Amino acid sequence: MTARAAPAPGIRIGISGWRYRGWRGVFYPEGLVQRRELEYASAHFDSVEINGTFYGLQRPDRFERWRDSTPEGFVFAIKGSRYLTHMLKLRDAEIPLANFFASGPLALGSKMGPVLWQLPPQAPFDPARFAAFLELLPRTTKEAARLAKKHDARLDGIAWTRTDADRPIRHAIEPRHPSFFTPAFIRLLRNHRVALVFADTAGVFPYAEDLTADFVYLRLHGKGEIYAGGYDDSSLEEWAARLRAWTCGAEPEDAKRIVGRPAPRCKRRDAYVYFDNDAKVRAPFDALALRRKLDLVPGCHDVRVAPAAPRLTAEEIEARRVEASARWKRG
Repeated sequence: MTARAAPAPGIRIGISGWRYRGWRGVFYPEGLVQRRELEYASAHFDSVEINGTFYGLQRPDRFERWRDSTPEGFVFAIKGSRYLTHMLKLRDAEIPLANFFASGPLALGSKMGPVLWQLPPQAPFDPARFAAFLELLPRTTKEAARLAKKHDARLDGIAWTRTDADRPIRHAIEPRHPSFFTPAFIRLLRNHRVALVFADTAGVFPYAEDLTADFVYLRLHGKGEIYAGGYDDSSLEEWAARLRAWTCGAEPEDAKRIVGRPAPRCKRRDAYVYFDNDAKVRAPFDALALRRKLDLVPGCHDVRVAPAAPRLTAEEIEARRVEASARWKRG
């Protein structure tokens, strides 16, 4: 069976997670019940990262609930299990990978987007171990369903090991140890068509922009202060310009690459952008502001940001950003 094309290509801009106490009454309206926060967020963004999958195995009914709480065309990025990345450090990965995919991601159906694998800063690059991990990653939902059937006894009776259609699965790697930032690592990613995450971490972890797949995965963890720093208008315009280049098949002139030469030019690339500077309630407002800048990418086959409603005006976004910062300072 030929894998069907991924849904709604283009630029998707969203947030990393959606359940934060400090967002209530600032981004989320006063009185909004917690179970409707995802529904509210999905009215403003076309994608979010699921963070809970990083901390532990979920259940299929939870993925079904997330799927049914979001509109048609919405896409979830799924953060891979830290048991695999931080505890096992990618060793003996087959059964834990099977458990991960059996825990419910396939229940998202057409709303299943890329899988993010964030690696720990303490673990150096082991080329053989990393290559073996990449070989195990399923590239379609049909492959993921086959792998999921290898789950262990912990998921007996609750495993989700089927798919409604065979779709591509994209993977992205966010390394944090400096030893990964070598040409050998980039070659492995390109050989397996896995994206290097472009992770802006206020200089805490290394950064590079080598293009290794047919899509870009950008995580904005904060300017000046990781997880808390906000992006001002000029910073957002710089990111918008970089996204215009990447999605139009090119690269920024000042691209920060590990490998000296640029990647082969293509007609276009998709992009997934997630703001993770949640600590001061900056993430949702910075994401909204960047969305406004990228309603239409000129000269690039009309690559559009998927529609979201209701729309906040630029003035409303800025007013809420100021209010959020003031609340944070008051404690």
